[in-house]
Amino acid sequence: MSEDSAADPSAPSTNDRGEVVVVTGMTGAGRSTAAKELEDLGYFVVDNLPPSLLPEVVRLVDETQGRTQPVAVVVDVRSGSFFGTLRSLLARGATGRRTTLLFLDAADDVLVRRQEAARRPHPLQASGRLLDGLARERRVLADLRADADLVIDTTALNVHQLTDRVAEAFGTPETTALKVTVVSFGFKYGIPVDADYLADMRFLPNPFWVPELRSHTGRDSDVADYVKAQPGAAEFLDAYLPVLTGVAEGYLREGKRFMRVAIGCTGGKHRSVAMSEEITRRLVAAGLEAKPVHRDLGRE
Repeated sequence: MSEDSAADPSAPSTNDRGEVVVVTGMTGAGRSTAAKELEDLGYFVVDNLPPSLLPEVVRLVDETQGRTQPVAVVVDVRSGSFFGTLRSLLARGATGRRTTLLFLDAADDVLVRRQEAARRPHPLQASGRLLDGLARERRVLADLRADADLVIDTTALNVHQLTDRVAEAFGTPETTALKVTVVSFGFKYGIPVDADYLADMRFLPNPFWVPELRSHTGRDSDVADYVKAQPGAAEFLDAYLPVLTGVAEGYLREGKRFMRVAIGCTGGKHRSVAMSEEITRRLVAAGLEAKPVHRDLGRE
């Protein structure tokens, strides 16, 4: 919407402040899905906000999160007559930030199926039919739809396709990239319950039984070189990395942006640490954002 900074010429430029996205649209068109995706993209999200409170929310975010923190607010038909206030606020740039109005729409027959599947009445249905509620909603939202900076028709979109569209519009390379965490651990301390993939390094000889390596860890070059030189280590790495990179591509297609790979050995000190570091190095070389985390290092 407006690029102007309200009425105060001394106000900070909108160019150095985070964006505000106002999400609205038809009931059942995907507002909640869009809001969740914006939250995953790093936006501070407020649902069902009375439009008159929009400038106050932005001010509070400025004070508590910093003015570069992007904000998304969901405004729906439950706000009723307050929609006129929203149009006025957006028209005069009352947020003091670059503000985008996102409108989600879909064909009536699709909205009916979605509402019936959710087993929820339409907020404007009253004692009439679901279609009556949708018709009233379209009339209430007509002006906002006309004002929208971006309209997404979700009639033929599934959840993943909608999140892709939102990420395409509002994401950045940093927020849309897959983030891989490679966690080393010791089986004797328990398997990480949040792992997406898990591999067991106990098929490799344990450096613990090599006196000069026992006190070192897999982050030390002598231990790492020893582990990676063992029979089967290189073969495992060469076979496992294509699996992880292939899965990473699938995760991104499905809208998942976090992957947690667990690499275990007996105590989480030698083999799992060395192999986690090497897997991380190879993932980064393949163009993925990856970092190692050594859960049990130092527990022995």
